[in-house]
Amino acid sequence: MKSNAVLKGVERAPHRALFKAMGYTDEELSRPLIAIVNAANEIIPGHIHLDKIVEAVKAGVRMAGGTPIEFGAIGICDGIAMGHIGMRYSLASRELIADSAESMLLGHAFDGAVFIPNCDKIVPGMLMAAGRVNIPSIFVSGGPMMAGNFRGNRADLNSVFEGVGAVAAGKMSEADLAELEDTACPGCGSCSGMFTANTMNCMTEVLGMGLPGNGTIPAVDARRIRLAKKAGMQIMELVAKDLRPRDIMIEEAFANAFTVDMAIGGSTNTVLHLPAIAHEVGIRIDLNWINEIGAKTPHLAYLRPGGIHHIQDLDEAGGISAVLAVLHQQGLIHGGTLTVTGKTLAENIKGAKVLRDDVIRSVDNAYHAEGGLAILWGNLAPDGCVVKQSAVAPEMMQHEGPARVFDSEAEAITAILGGKIVAGDVVVIRYEGPKGGPGMPEMLSPTSAIAGMGLDKDVALITDGRFSGASRGASIGHISPEAMEGGPIALVQEGDRIKIDIPGRRIDVLVSEEELARRKASWKAPEPKIKQGYLNRYSRLVTSANTGAVLK
Repeated sequence: MKSNAVLKGVERAPHRALFKAMGYTDEELSRPLIAIVNAANEIIPGHIHLDKIVEAVKAGVRMAGGTPIEFGAIGICDGIAMGHIGMRYSLASRELIADSAESMLLGHAFDGAVFIPNCDKIVPGMLMAAGRVNIPSIFVSGGPMMAGNFRGNRADLNSVFEGVGAVAAGKMSEADLAELEDTACPGCGSCSGMFTANTMNCMTEVLGMGLPGNGTIPAVDARRIRLAKKAGMQIMELVAKDLRPRDIMIEEAFANAFTVDMAIGGSTNTVLHLPAIAHEVGIRIDLNWINEIGAKTPHLAYLRPGGIHHIQDLDEAGGISAVLAVLHQQGLIHGGTLTVTGKTLAENIKGAKVLRDDVIRSVDNAYHAEGGLAILWGNLAPDGCVVKQSAVAPEMMQHEGPARVFDSEAEAITAILGGKIVAGDVVVIRYEGPKGGPGMPEMLSPTSAIAGMGLDKDVALITDGRFSGASRGASIGHISPEAMEGGPIALVQEGDRIKIDIPGRRIDVLVSEEELARRKASWKAPEPKIKQGYLNRYSRLVTSANTGAVLK
């Protein structure tokens, strides 16, 4: 056992004395030491209840003969961080989570780990740590929030963001918005659509790092507690077999993840997080590969923000296991990949069935023939960019319009809410990438304002930043190279014509190469927005969005 390094032998008597100072017994110290990486806090709805999940996990570990030892992990609520400096810390916190978990796990010679995340950056940060440290590990999330109810209709966090735009457009009163605010998020859990948190929890299940049900069992369901106990028990089997993350997260597992991502119309942020996780286990993911997977994967589930269903519906329909079963029948899934059950993915989904075909459609009745995400290329994005095409209105799949250029998200929001953006415009928000932001902030406020004002079928938004998993419409993010690195998006001028062709996988500014070269010759990078502290260090170390925004 790895913990022998701190527990065995005469020379480790001082170490054991420190354990005994905390009340550990010789019997507990004779068992495998299992880290419980707990992201509970009182600032994220998806994490407010994680202490209950932790207690269930600890019970499982003890039942199976291990000694659970808990330590904490930070977490930022993307919704609360949205629209101010806090959002610049969100993506950057992913690296802090990975680094701190690595430090704790290796600093104390744990034999195994149970990771307990739930929301946006916490899930990938912990997966990165698991791949990097490579000790037996299992994940159990806190589960999704139930949808809210607003005057007989379902609602969620995105409904409230869009309500802000509706009030600005005179389509909703402030009193109505206040009522919506009180009902949209009814309790604990990760926000109820196929936004980033739930997408990543589903990806954890597909990668093989979480038990079946990890992605969809609601936070308030007793099955979630039972799942946590099973995860606590299962880590002991993983330790006994020495089955590690790098045995599980192989290239075929990432292919499976992107395939399911395409089938369920997941968040564009997976194009940041899955490559970053793969990087930690020595796998390089090329953006062209993502398009190749999307081209052959049907879009089977249409959840919020593009569709009408929520995660609870996907769970009722059979969950991720049912989606995997449909895709496996079509030969689109690598069934032989290992999982934390100790079995293969194909063995895990044996017998899984679709229980609601209105939620998980058959391949013959797919919402779209291609997957939910698309990578675009062109003279505006030589290194690529991403769009959630499943959330784009048909009339916006091809669009050409004048650039409305803003050097920050705040400037763009002011213009949108001020009625200065009109049908046909292409809103360009730049200097918000990994370096320029810094931290590549999400842009849910502008996309929601556009949708709430009824312009989502008429206006495109493009950025070197990123969009929330809750964004819908022609929202194209991750434009690489970013403006801060002198990418072409930095050279766009007010009124330039921009042509978007999502089916053709193209995005171009209709300006000659000679003119772009002339503009580039006179371009100078602006001063960094943050000149001290963590974000300043982050901006100097972070790489482009097309690499997953990993640190050098």
